[in-house]
Amino acid sequence: MSRTLVIGYLMLLAAGCSRRTEPAPEGAPKVVTPQAPVNDLRPPEDFAGISDRAERSRALFLEASRVFLHPRCINCHPNGDVPHQGDALQLHDPPVVRGPGDHGVVGMECQGCHQDHNLELARVPGAPKWHVAPIEMAWVGKSPRALCEQLKDPARNGGKTMQELIEHNAHDELVAWGWNPGHGREPAPGTQERFGQIFAAWVEAGAECPAEEAKP
Repeated sequence: MSRTLVIGYLMLLAAGCSRRTEPAPEGAPKVVTPQAPVNDLRPPEDFAGISDRAERSRALFLEASRVFLHPRCINCHPNGDVPHQGDALQLHDPPVVRGPGDHGVVGMECQGCHQDHNLELARVPGAPKWHVAPIEMAWVGKSPRALCEQLKDPARNGGKTMQELIEHNAHDELVAWGWNPGHGREPAPGTQERFGQIFAAWVEAGAECPAEEAKP
């Protein structure tokens, strides 16, 4: 190969490398969100690298949805009258139904088996005010976007304001059970404190909802 051909070949390689390393277009959102282990949650500050406020809000909700859509949460937010259990959304066994007040029916009320704490020997989970969520608050089968829109709607979120939702998610005792489910059950990712921080950061950033195809 002649010297001229070698030089030309090297120039082509250099041009190709320069194309592959061109910076992102000016104004494009900068996403810097380190991955967290499956059983953990990223802190709100991990999303500070997303310069666009709306994009940051959407990313924060996707992180929070890892808790909302975890079996420890959605099992008690069924889209029918029967709650679920386990990690594969099995129907509750023994058979029960929500009843007129979401606490079961006469003779089969939730509190008949579920106390205000876990019963380890009996392998029965428990927490204060144990009950199935109202049907308008069903989460099973929802995408992160659909769930986000639902949580912003007082008619479908238990009549709560955004500030009330922040308090509920960060401190409610029944929500707290998701991180202390007992008897070898997989807890929700992270901690309730971290979850509350992420949810509050989502609200502060504008409570934007992710795209329909977005996944947690």
